[in-house]
Amino acid sequence: MRRYIASLLMAASLTACFTAGKRGGDVAPAVYDLGQAGQAVDVVTRRRPMAIEVRAPLWFDSLGIDYRLGYLEPNRLREYSRARWVGPPAQLIQLRLIRDLGYIPSGQAKAACVLRVNVDEFSQVFDKPEESRGVLQGRVQWFDKGRGLLLEKTFNLQTPAPSPDSLGGVAAMSRLVGDLSNSIVEWEGSGGTVLRDCLY
Repeated sequence: MRRYIASLLMAASLTACFTAGKRGGDVAPAVYDLGQAGQAVDVVTRRRPMAIEVRAPLWFDSLGIDYRLGYLEPNRLREYSRARWVGPPAQLIQLRLIRDLGYIPSGQAKAACVLRVNVDEFSQVFDKPEESRGVLQGRVQWFDKGRGLLLEKTFNLQTPAPSPDSLGGVAAMSRLVGDLSNSIVEWEGSGGTVLRDCLY
């Protein structure tokens, strides 16, 4: 009898290890991407294709949907236990930007220049238990064909999440990638002579 009780306690503790600190543990598993179609973007007319590559820290190389409890432990990155991305976030962001902006993947020889997007933060931040926002931070860099740096911009994009759960977080983060697309187009248009050989 004692062995049976000990086995139950061990199983319960293992279950707690997999679910503790993760929101949505009682929700059915859900898989998300960044949407089927991006928002309308006024793409700059380019003389030659522009290539793109999205980079992110090693800890982003997973399917987890990240969130932070800013009011409790802002430095602790957590993952939803019953929701995940369909692919690593950096790949999803790159696919979305390619679709929105008409870029081509980096490595294709016909590209005039390369846009590198370095993502430092892509998460849902809870300022209160029932109030959260999507956060997308990093920098974009334009390189010429020889990988010389032409232009660099930092970005810190945020938007309220429509609900305090994984569904709201995904909606907010998807919206932010669309905002990043619009910002990139705006920066391209203001690049002047620096980006002239890339765009015209």
